[in-house]
Formats: sequence, structure tokens, C-alpha cells
Amino acid sequence: MPYFNVNGIRLFYEVKGNPEGKETVAFFNGVMASTGSWAYQVPVFEKLGYRIILHDFKGQTMSDKPNGEYTFKQHAEEAKLLFDYLGVKKLHTIGTSYGGEVAMRFAIDYPDYTKSISIIDSVSELDETLKLFVSGWKTFASIDDPEGFFWGMAPSIYSNSFIKGNKEFLRTRAVALKNISRDYFKGQISLYNTFEHDLHMTDELSNIKCPALVVVGEEDILKPYKFSKLLADNIQNSEFAVIPGSGHVTIFEKPNILNTMLLGFVIKNS
Repeated sequence: MPYFNVNGIRLFYEVKGNPEGKETVAFFNGVMASTGSWAYQVPVFEKLGYRIILHDFKGQTMSDKPNGEYTFKQHAEEAKLLFDYLGVKKLHTIGTSYGGEVAMRFAIDYPDYTKSISIIDSVSELDETLKLFVSGWKTFASIDDPEGFFWGMAPSIYSNSFIKGNKEFLRTRAVALKNISRDYFKGQISLYNTFEHDLHMTDELSNIKCPALVVVGEEDILKPYKFSKLLADNIQNSEFAVIPGSGHVTIFEKPNILNTMLLGFVIKNS
């Protein structure tokens, strides 16, 4: 498995698509996700000849999980060092949820690297309801009950219609968590603490100068419309789209609509 060593830790990464592609797209994961979570998005970019980079942030599934809280600046710097290692100096970034927040930090800190940014179901600040959701996740991650963890967090990230129509899919995902390494939950708690204590970027959004696409699921109760509208209002060169009938995990719930948006936006800015 490919790992990149940075700041004393190992980051798992994958490179897909056309290795000689003139354009590179980097996908940044949601907090509970991994590189494989982009299975609905990667093939459409592969088909058009893009070079694709994916990686697990520290604390995530396949990467090292050092103790303590992290910072979004650290995530952004580690992504930049990975891109340097791979010889990429200009790219399109696509991030969902926690990954969208890392992508914004990356665009603010490394504007010369960022050709465009697509932000899916993300926030630049927290409110009290979101803090309570995260507090609940930390509790579920601490009780050594993988299935309980899944069912505890599922109502906050999937829409009612998706849950109703995909119960077997969700049961399969819940059962699969029983086989995951217990250090996964240790990493999750570190990431939740980072999200809770280090996410305050609203005042810096005007520093994102590249073209930006902001997307939100209409039924996202975890990071609802108001947060994405705040992003779009404060990022100067942004486009804003709402996907009807989707909860927080738009990459799973409405992949075809989302892919049309993402691909069209990246092509336009290639």
C-alpha cells in the first residue's frame, strides 16, 4: 500500500486516472470516510483523462492516528507536501464535509496550488446544534460498539428518504464496522475534537480567490443550507447549488446530479 511519510506520520494515498493527465483533481474525504468513499465520483473523472489524487487525513481509516487534536492548517500542509511529493503544483480540489473544510483551508493557505475548489455540505463555523451532534458522535465512538456508533450517527447524515429506501445498504454498512480496527474510533475522536475546536474560517473566506462551487443537500440537517449560503456569500467567485432530496452525504445519495455539477465545473475551469 502506498504511504507518504510527513511530520513523523504515514498518510495513505492513492493515485488514479491518467498519470500523464494535464489536469489533476484531488478529493478530500468526509470525517468518517476514506479514499474508497469517492467510488461514485472517481470513475467519471477517470473517463475524461484526469489524474486523481486521494488520501486519508491523519486520524482517518488507513493513515496513522497520532494522539491529540489536530488543526486544519496541519491537514492542509500535509496535503500540500503530498502534492509536492507527487510533483503536482496546480490542481482542482473537491471536498465533502470535513474534507470541504480542509479544502477551504488549503485554498486560503496555498492559493497558487488551487485551480478551483468544490465544497460539498461543509461549514466555516459551528452553531450550538452542530456542536451537540459532534458531542454525540464522540460519545458513540467511545463505547466500543461499532454498530451502535453507526446507528447513532446515521440519522444526522442521511436524509429520511434515503434511509427509507436503503435500509439493507445501511445495515450492511453497520455490520461492516464490526470488522474495523478499534484505532479507527480513536482517530475519529481526534478528528471530532479538531472540528469542534479549530473550525473558524468565516472571516477568511474572502481570501479564496479561485473559482468555487458550493453545494448543499436540501435535507442536510447536520450542516444545513444556512452554512453553505454563508460560504457562497463570502467567497467572491462562487457558484451555489442546492440538491433537492439529499441529506448530508450527497456523494452517496445523489451521485449522478452531483457528478454533473462537479465535472461541469472542473471542465469549465480547466
